[in-house]
Amino acid sequence: MTGGQGRGEQLLRRVLAGSGAEPPPGWSVALASVAAPARGADGGPDREPTGAPELDAAGPLRHGVRLPARAGVPVDWPGWVPEEVRAAFVRTGVRTPWSHQVEAAELAHAGRDVVVSTGTASGKSLAYLLPVLARFAEDPRATALYLSPTKALAADQLRSLETLALPDVRPAPLDGDTSDDARDWARRHGRLLFSNPDMLHRSVLPRHGRWAGFLRKLQFVVIDECHTYRGVFGSHVALLLRRLLRVCARYGSRPTLVLASATVAEPDAFASRLTGRVVTAVTVDGSPAASRTVALWEPPLIPELTGENGAPVRRSAGAEASRMLADLVLEGARTLAFVRSRRGAEVTALGAQRVLADVDPGLVDRVAAYRGGYLPEERRALEAALTGGDLLGVATTNALELGVDIAGLDAVVVAGFPGTRASFWQQAGRAGRAADESLVVLVARDDPMDTYLVHHPAALLGAPVEGCVLDPANPYVLAPHLVCAAAELPLTEADVDGVFGGGVFGEGDTRELLDELVADGVLRRRPTGWYWPSTRERPAGSVDIRGSGLGQVAVVEGATGRMLGTVDGGSAPATAHPGALYLHRGESYLVDDLDLESGVALVHAADPDWRTDARSTADVQVARVLEHRDHGPVAVSFGEVTVTSQVVAYQRRTPDGTVLETVPLDLPEQTLRTRGVWYDVDDATLVAAGIMPARIPGALHAAEHAAIGLLPLFAICDRWDIGGMSTAMHPHTGRPTVFVHDGHPGGAGFAERGHAVLGAWLAATRAAIAGCECRTGCPSCVQSPKCGNGNVPLDKAGAVLVLDVVLKALGEPVRPAAGPVGLVRRAAG
Repeated sequence: MTGGQGRGEQLLRRVLAGSGAEPPPGWSVALASVAAPARGADGGPDREPTGAPELDAAGPLRHGVRLPARAGVPVDWPGWVPEEVRAAFVRTGVRTPWSHQVEAAELAHAGRDVVVSTGTASGKSLAYLLPVLARFAEDPRATALYLSPTKALAADQLRSLETLALPDVRPAPLDGDTSDDARDWARRHGRLLFSNPDMLHRSVLPRHGRWAGFLRKLQFVVIDECHTYRGVFGSHVALLLRRLLRVCARYGSRPTLVLASATVAEPDAFASRLTGRVVTAVTVDGSPAASRTVALWEPPLIPELTGENGAPVRRSAGAEASRMLADLVLEGARTLAFVRSRRGAEVTALGAQRVLADVDPGLVDRVAAYRGGYLPEERRALEAALTGGDLLGVATTNALELGVDIAGLDAVVVAGFPGTRASFWQQAGRAGRAADESLVVLVARDDPMDTYLVHHPAALLGAPVEGCVLDPANPYVLAPHLVCAAAELPLTEADVDGVFGGGVFGEGDTRELLDELVADGVLRRRPTGWYWPSTRERPAGSVDIRGSGLGQVAVVEGATGRMLGTVDGGSAPATAHPGALYLHRGESYLVDDLDLESGVALVHAADPDWRTDARSTADVQVARVLEHRDHGPVAVSFGEVTVTSQVVAYQRRTPDGTVLETVPLDLPEQTLRTRGVWYDVDDATLVAAGIMPARIPGALHAAEHAAIGLLPLFAICDRWDIGGMSTAMHPHTGRPTVFVHDGHPGGAGFAERGHAVLGAWLAATRAAIAGCECRTGCPSCVQSPKCGNGNVPLDKAGAVLVLDVVLKALGEPVRPAAGPVGLVRRAAG
């Protein structure tokens, strides 16, 4: 540290210098001296820091905040922990546990279901290992099951357990890569199995009789990184867990559930909805945290380039991250750069290597990419090289966000908001050394959400993390799990009233679904319950728990027959239509044919200098109104909708957005029954607000795009999980109407969440549009990369007026837009 500067501030100065920008006058003083409220358990402030001076930040640095170090709260080992278990942890460097670890472990040891929701690298695994290993020492026949969303995370946790070298724990992996012999050993002898929901669904539960010995003595089920179980996937996992606990009850066991999560809103309520049990939350993080400087960065506009419909273009977040990665490596800072795609990770690493080749060629080999798709031994080598310091810079996808034990780095660059505040703090948590300050930089993409956050830092740094949304009562998800459950054990009246009834399922919904399944001949009804009619076939194999419910389309290389991957059936017409450019593991392919009936898209390798964007038409019809509120000239509704869409063409575009060709397509219509939220507005009120009838379609369209872009601020989802439509006159309302709907059959809970927070959601949408520095609309505010109409018509100014009318009717105060002035502040505590 020199001149009173911390390491994080030094690194930020280096990043600024690399961009050709000067630090705002007085910004270092602001960083060093302005006090603010204490930090929350998620690593961010409990509320927006106050009292800092506004500084001239016309350059790319929009905001900066210093989060000081937090002291840990060590506590004594619980008395019930066996001496050999305590000694094993001490040997591996855990001299004393932190307060949250013991609090969660005490609850689990007492048989209470618990979720521990604390920050990255806070040692959540100790919270489940203590009660599991203690029970193993008491009962030599006890077993436990660990579930994670990824094989890599389970493998990492298995390796960590093996370092304890405790006798008779007998841990074993159980995933798609496990050989038949190894599975047999795990089934007969394994006590702590490391698996995932997919293996539980396809292998263990359909053949539970073979696993009877393991399930009969099952004492704990650990559900790691449970915040990833949201939306449709989370709804599948929620029903899968209910199936597991039902089968366990058949064998006389009632395992205690221990869930681990990044910080999410109301983790106890979420965990209870996920598991069907009452779960207690542990949220106060007792682990120490190093100090960090967090910077919000907006890439500059490129004056010589224009995008779609003449919109201004910013320097890409990936290009900024690549340059920052090189600058930080030159400073000797161990750095992770998180990017959104596998190809982006490769491109970012290559870009940094090119910069370093010109400045210090000896550093080129100390930068690499890390992503899914690498062989396990390649990933382990990269992790070891980064941890050991042989690698200084790594560009990675979110593969290094979950579980892999890499922390204590000097800097983290996040190229594009990762979709949720929880994910952002997970990634930011990889930075931080005990002895010195680290740097975290969020680089905004040309996207409404990113732009909003860098101009409204309190929405990221001063807000609680989001709540996870899932809907296990979705009939498109619930029905196949009822079939799977009936095939495992006949469904009884008690199951319908208990396991799959009441609470989140709604009165009578499960019975209605069962009646439909019986009428369709899928299940048989007998006096004792509902039965799966076949003794040979197992329905689990045809239920994709990671899909939308619309099936999967296999992407196959035509010349070799090699399957490259799959795309969801609902998105296939837009992403795998004939002529589409399909990317797989950094390689590009052109789609030759799409057969939706057989679920196959044929492709061949190609590397054109253009990309493709689909064009589509859509119509939304209201099927059933579930909630309706009148607010004078504005009405708000939530309900079931039917979305009819058709991909009608695609465009070939150059990298800068220039349209080379529009090619018509003849693909079938697709119908989606889902849930949506919508508002409609009185025509005369819009005219009185200054929106003449000719402007209404463009104003509504722009407001719809921006609202879709901002909904992930309030619900953990991606803009690709939701859709929308706007019209100057909808037949159901008879007025100008804006719809936002879930993109999954039956809904995933996102539109319902939007309905619950409509005022705050639309206020943020209005601020994002008004605060964008473009003149008529751009990707940072009202243009959408998924618009089927080519972002025409759009009326940015009209969208602000529409939202003014709606917010006034809702009684929501209109906040002034943030301008180009950024704040550089310090949080204390």
